[in-house]
Amino acid sequence: MSNLIVSLSPHAHGTDSVERNMYGVILALVPALLVSFFYFGIGSAIVCLTSVAACMFFEWAITKYLLKKESTVLDGSAILTGLLLGFNLPSNLPVWIVLIGALVAIGVGKMTFGGLGCNPFNPALVGRCFLLVSFPVEMTSWPVAGQLLKYTDATTAATPLSVMKNAIKTGDASCLNQLPDSMSMLLGNPGLNNGAGTVGEVCALALLLGLAFMLWKKIITWHIPVSIIATVFVFSGILHLANPVYASPVAELLSGGLMLGAIFMATDYVTSPMTYKGQLIYGVAIGFLTVVIRNWGAYPEGMSFAILIMNAFTPLINAYIKPKRFGEVIKKEDK
Repeated sequence: MSNLIVSLSPHAHGTDSVERNMYGVILALVPALLVSFFYFGIGSAIVCLTSVAACMFFEWAITKYLLKKESTVLDGSAILTGLLLGFNLPSNLPVWIVLIGALVAIGVGKMTFGGLGCNPFNPALVGRCFLLVSFPVEMTSWPVAGQLLKYTDATTAATPLSVMKNAIKTGDASCLNQLPDSMSMLLGNPGLNNGAGTVGEVCALALLLGLAFMLWKKIITWHIPVSIIATVFVFSGILHLANPVYASPVAELLSGGLMLGAIFMATDYVTSPMTYKGQLIYGVAIGFLTVVIRNWGAYPEGMSFAILIMNAFTPLINAYIKPKRFGEVIKKEDK
């Protein structure tokens, strides 16, 4: 299905299509997917495959039997939603909970609004946040990487974000000594017993490789991921300098789902602003909210909530920041 051109003339022909972009993002996720299999083994495979299969099935069923439209299950969007949902889940999550998350992501987050292009919120994050609120114990039990043949019986451990949160609560900066070093968080290292986290967030380097690929293929632009990362670095750096009880900006960037959210979730075409200026505002706001929620909110992680909050503001950003129409004369009072 080709993109619908809604702008005024002149028009330029391009090779972009929904399928090309969706499968391009899926290809960019392959490094992180392979790393998740390497670190979490059978648990990662079960969670990701279940999530993808369930999302495809629910989209097909809802489109065919409820909306009574032509199936769009092969355009890649359902596969991408399933992968991103799986990446946001612990590798020991039971299959039945994964199925519920997929149903909410597709049924509520996407198809309720009319399908691809109509959903105001990122479907994978809708499913993830629903599961986090509904099943908080299961969604916050983090298996340690390296247990390749274990699934629901995997040993769990605290994540770096939990360590950071504990340091803030206790006011004891020495708690941060429990954090793995930056290189371990960049690469993920089960040998050091510090690889606890969701399926897709354990190796920041794999996610950065995906970013490089999408920028190279011009699937996304740099504005959203760079503005998020820069804002988190600056704001968390100020907090760290003011009080060492707050983690260093490098630790903030490499921990949790920040890279996954900034690169693959916040850049969703449908739920992010259309203009470059709007994308910068959107990214800065997400970065700011993420640091606020991480340090002063109830949850250690704030990326998912920050993105969903700014998804709601995207229509306002689009309405406020509009590109000048071709040939339009700007009035003096508008300058």
